[in-house]
Amino acid sequence: IPGEDYSPSHTPWRAFRRIPRRHKPTLTVHPRYHFALLDLPSTPNPTPPPALAGPLLSIQGLTVSFPVRSGWLQRVSSRRVAVDGVSLEIAKGESLGLVGESGSGKSTVGRAIVRLSPADSGSIHFDGSDVLTLRGAGLLAFRRRVQMVFQDPGGSLDPRMRIQDSVLEPLASHGIGTRSDRRRQSAELLARVGLPDMGPRYPHQLSGGQRQRVVIARALALSPKLLICDEPTSALDVSIQAQIVNLLMDLKSELGLTLLFISHDLAVVQHVCDRIAVMQAGRIVERGTREEILNASRVAYTRRLLEAVPQRPQLADQTVVENPA
Repeated sequence: IPGEDYSPSHTPWRAFRRIPRRHKPTLTVHPRYHFALLDLPSTPNPTPPPALAGPLLSIQGLTVSFPVRSGWLQRVSSRRVAVDGVSLEIAKGESLGLVGESGSGKSTVGRAIVRLSPADSGSIHFDGSDVLTLRGAGLLAFRRRVQMVFQDPGGSLDPRMRIQDSVLEPLASHGIGTRSDRRRQSAELLARVGLPDMGPRYPHQLSGGQRQRVVIARALALSPKLLICDEPTSALDVSIQAQIVNLLMDLKSELGLTLLFISHDLAVVQHVCDRIAVMQAGRIVERGTREEILNASRVAYTRRLLEAVPQRPQLADQTVVENPA
């Protein structure tokens, strides 16, 4: 109609909505514009079903093998299966211990989770994402949320880099913060693991326990959800082992970390983990809570591992001399 205002603020745009078949719209005549309007029934947004609380990490049927080369040309003659159909689940905030003798495949499971060892078959899901299909930016984002502490801290640190530079390297790789922000966060991480004044030093100037603390600080730089600890205390003496274990337990409670603790020492695992899975020859032979595995194991292999734990010698009841001199 000439002279009337047809601006979008006055136009009944609901007349152009798609009408579901189940609705029966009625036609009414607008008193001002003299055209028919569709009177659509209100359709509130359906309430989505509540999300099921699934595990943070789920591994199903994981198989990993390595080529065996022979002959003058070193051709692949066969493949050695290191992990054979392993299935695991770790809930958010939980600590799972993966134990077994040397060569049982437990470290290969940890490396396969972070895509350092290629998987032949199976599936790995982290927080709902299929890890084995991630590429590019998706894989980079996944590795920001999952970090790994390796067995040998000396081989994990660049001998030509200062400690503070090694800790801030993940932040620089992911482009997080400015250089001054990264320096400040590096100092805070070193202070959190008990090394407040070690930033300017080089790895060879630290002890084995101090280097392992640096590796833990570097793994925490990206605020991961899952921390995979691959034999973090096996190269340390008993007193330093206790310090690293206490540090991991404190960080877990403070930061809400989820831990996958890989070790062959059940004496260490019992202080860290809520549940334990036992591996033998690439397979899970037993799993359960800490109390079930340590006190009521039904598998002979697990019992042999428990018997191999060194026991503290019983001292005779004698008069203790404070100062032998």
